[in-house]
Amino acid sequence: MAEFQTVRRAGAGVRTAQMDAGLRAHMNKIYATMSVGLLITALAAWAVSGLAVSSVPTEYMFAEGRYLTAFGAAIYASPLKWLIMLSPLAFVFGISAGINRMSASTAQTVFYAFAAVMGLSISSIFLVYTGMSIVQVFLVTAIAFAGLSLYGYTTQRDISGWGSFLIMGLIGIIVAMIVNIFLASPALMFAISVLGVLIFAGLTAYDTQRLKSEYLQLAGHGDDYLGKAAILGALSLYLNFINMFMMLLSLFGNRE
Repeated sequence: MAEFQTVRRAGAGVRTAQMDAGLRAHMNKIYATMSVGLLITALAAWAVSGLAVSSVPTEYMFAEGRYLTAFGAAIYASPLKWLIMLSPLAFVFGISAGINRMSASTAQTVFYAFAAVMGLSISSIFLVYTGMSIVQVFLVTAIAFAGLSLYGYTTQRDISGWGSFLIMGLIGIIVAMIVNIFLASPALMFAISVLGVLIFAGLTAYDTQRLKSEYLQLAGHGDDYLGKAAILGALSLYLNFINMFMMLLSLFGNRE
């Protein structure tokens, strides 16, 4: 009987070790996919801004000695800008709604395409802010994100209750941003940025714990299923990072 109990405990220990190894591999895939997406976004934004700006005089001067090219005028100063601004949102809905009909490799390709489109949509930051301040805010965001995600992964506290409050706050911010398109209020924009940083900081910790819990529930459903879950997880954390970065840049970025 004692030998049976020893064997059973040994078997449970093996299963636990396998589960831990699988969880680490799953989370590493999420972070790796998110990191590649961020790199694609950064390179796309930098490349697009380079094509959009020239020192050669044109009718679109936006700063002393700096002018928009025909390409820049098209994406920043024509109705096309609204399509570019909204296209990342369409990608998010498309990935979320169609993930079950895609293979894991297709979902990953679509995610990377989304990251490139996001780079196009935020490329104007290189026209508005100095390059040094963009790099500094990015590094601050990366450090904050790493700390918050580590907290969400390691904490023994159940923070699932944060979800409803954070989602309500996110909806409130979206509504306020839409209203501010017409009001153009600096004070309202400042309040949106401050609240946005807090909300996306909370979402980073919350989503990390959620993704960890989801793996423990989904383990055994097959590699393709877990692969698609990793893409959706990367998308969640990517959006938290990008939005927190944009809010911090609005607060602390040095304008050209």
